[in-house]
Amino acid sequence: MSGIWRDGNQLHLLINGEAYYPRVFECIRQARIEVLLETFIIREDKVGLELQQVLIEAARRGVRVVIAVDGYGTADLQHEYVAALTREGVKIHVFDPSPRRLGVRTNLFRRLHRKLVVIDGQRAFVGGINYSADHLGDYGEMAKQDYAVEVVGPVVSDLHVAMLRLLRPAVSEPSPAQPSRKPVGDARVMLLERDNERHTTDIEDEHLRAFESARKRLVIANAYFFPGYRVLRALRNAAQRGVQVTLILQGQPDMRWVQAFSRLLYNYLLRHGVVVYEYCQRPLHGKVALVDDEWSTVGSSNLDPLSLALNLEANLVIRDRAFNQYLHDHLLELSAQHCKRIELERVIRGYWWRAPLVFLCFHFLRRFPAIAGWLPAHRKNLKPLEPADKAGGYEEGKTG
Repeated sequence: MSGIWRDGNQLHLLINGEAYYPRVFECIRQARIEVLLETFIIREDKVGLELQQVLIEAARRGVRVVIAVDGYGTADLQHEYVAALTREGVKIHVFDPSPRRLGVRTNLFRRLHRKLVVIDGQRAFVGGINYSADHLGDYGEMAKQDYAVEVVGPVVSDLHVAMLRLLRPAVSEPSPAQPSRKPVGDARVMLLERDNERHTTDIEDEHLRAFESARKRLVIANAYFFPGYRVLRALRNAAQRGVQVTLILQGQPDMRWVQAFSRLLYNYLLRHGVVVYEYCQRPLHGKVALVDDEWSTVGSSNLDPLSLALNLEANLVIRDRAFNQYLHDHLLELSAQHCKRIELERVIRGYWWRAPLVFLCFHFLRRFPAIAGWLPAHRKNLKPLEPADKAGGYEEGKTG
């Protein structure tokens, strides 16, 4: 396991873009030394444009601003957007940039899926929220339900190191920020990463340890839920030894096939005493879980084959009773007011003809990461972005 427990942190849960964006943008406006930002998606909507503006303002104050975006998730930034940033000295890097083939993006797998911000080496944000207006309630019925945490304290140093490690060798100059390990709160926090080199199962392994140790309650709210058998068995065993195991999954999905795959598991889970809710108010994009009265996690990693075996992910694991209780109260309210409970009687209707499909899909998806690893997008690749000579896109930098 790559993570190290750090004592003395302070955390604040941020729910949805309404809480996340104003807080992140306010902290970037207060930055004096450095802003490091990683994300899967930046879109040129009102959120992406405000992000652009606060980063430009920071760069004009002399703040070093370095961004890493994913080459699949952030494939359509226009010339003007990139140029406005780079003119002010903002460094933009793209993870695994690949040209389209017959109009189709080929870099589908092993994505930079982390959503991280570190400001002046002293304050960080970790979660699952991208920079796009579909995380705001006024986006309509497809606005996403999602979570992030703001953290100050010794664990910020680990986040700072992790982001600089990803940027090397594309960014060679040393960071001007000097993170402090001075305790500022009572929370014990650990950063866990998932990569395709040394830390391939760290996030999954920590989930398993927590699930296997559960004695009272276990709650998971996950956007894309299709874990391997080890996780399913841990949930089954927890429910059978009397733990209240609750899953909150997508009931109004942003991608129909995701919901279909999750529903293949309902019969197994419900038969063993797991309670399953589908969140129906808006698409659930969260990746959070809690166990008993102290353990929680918030981050970018789903419990599905892409997150657990292909993507670059980052989660904070938290031991703090107050944070755990706050998250539990929120999820309890969510399940009571905006979810429908799935009953076993409904699931088993017609199950005889779905059983072979469940078997085939489950075992195919368990082996899918190994199959995807044969494809060209396997290699880690980080390139600087420069504005193209004409509007309508960006190009890879000629250096790095």
